[in-house]
Amino acid sequence: MVQQSRPSPQSSGPTGGFSGKRVRSGQGNGSKAAAIPPPSPSRGLAPHGARERRSYAAIDLGTNNCRLLIAKPSADGFIVVDAFSRIVRLGEGLASTGRISDAAIDRAIAALSVCADKLRRRHVTLARSVATEACRRASNGNDFIQRVYRETGIALDIISAQEEARLAVLGCHALLEPGNGPALIFDIGGGSTELVLVDSNGSAGAPRIVDWVSAPWGVVSLTESEAFDHGDREARLAAYDRMRARVSEAFAPLARRLPQGAEDIRLLGTSGTVTTLASVHLNLPRYDRQVIDGLIVPCESMRSISERLSTMTLMERQKLPCIGTERADLVVAGCAILEAILDIWPAERLGVADRGIREGILRGLMDRDGRVM
Repeated sequence: MVQQSRPSPQSSGPTGGFSGKRVRSGQGNGSKAAAIPPPSPSRGLAPHGARERRSYAAIDLGTNNCRLLIAKPSADGFIVVDAFSRIVRLGEGLASTGRISDAAIDRAIAALSVCADKLRRRHVTLARSVATEACRRASNGNDFIQRVYRETGIALDIISAQEEARLAVLGCHALLEPGNGPALIFDIGGGSTELVLVDSNGSAGAPRIVDWVSAPWGVVSLTESEAFDHGDREARLAAYDRMRARVSEAFAPLARRLPQGAEDIRLLGTSGTVTTLASVHLNLPRYDRQVIDGLIVPCESMRSISERLSTMTLMERQKLPCIGTERADLVVAGCAILEAILDIWPAERLGVADRGIREGILRGLMDRDGRVM
């Protein structure tokens, strides 16, 4: 079932980044997104210096990945002091059983135990941990959340699709290309995909959400919806067409409401799909976040790569740098979702963000603790 709604009010806070460096982006020659604005004078509960020493953490347990980010505020955003990411495939088999499997639970708890250890060692002051589509859909989602708390001490909050969309926008909107036209921000997850129409009006803060939709198709759920002979080229192409059709149907309600014929439209994506395809676009021998985060890629190139990957065998995709064995079986579903997005929002360029929900959480935490953009 597609979830959709008009927006709730936006929150604000300092922006985020990675790799222990202060977060900055330059406009450059057009291949990178606009600069991230610095925070305004602070307010709140403690002297500025005390806040600077605090560590904040965000955990995002998705249908496919478990991700952690630990950061400290800085004058121009925040400095990441630790990070962790592991593919856990929490939603594996969920479409057929309606439950999170025992094997998936064990994988997730193992990853979350690593996160819990990092939270302790980094003396985190304030943290928020969220779970998304797999836990929303699973009949044993609440039981899983309780077990996680018993075994790791991490209190996961199962957030709504609307909150997931809001956090993704909050975490990556700074990478939107400059402009005053309408913009679409999307997050291709493991179990769902969120599309958010925003109006930035050239403002430095978080853009206003105009409309949004959450479709129940992510790279895991869409892959599992299509069983076919991977060795048969015609079967692969037919399955890819069916995937695109499923996603297009789910996006249709929002597509009918999107502005038609608007000028200066912009597009920004945050997900493993877009960062992986951007790496293929650049022919990178290995993934490099410093190159990918904020990259602007021609949409036609992303379409071409998507079509090429959809024709390849599983083994051929496994041999491609930046895809490998962990993403080879899921990347085609991501390509189908991306092409469906490009069908309804024909922007010329796609902004690529290696940031999202975790950064949105950190912004909110730092805002609550007395820092504002």
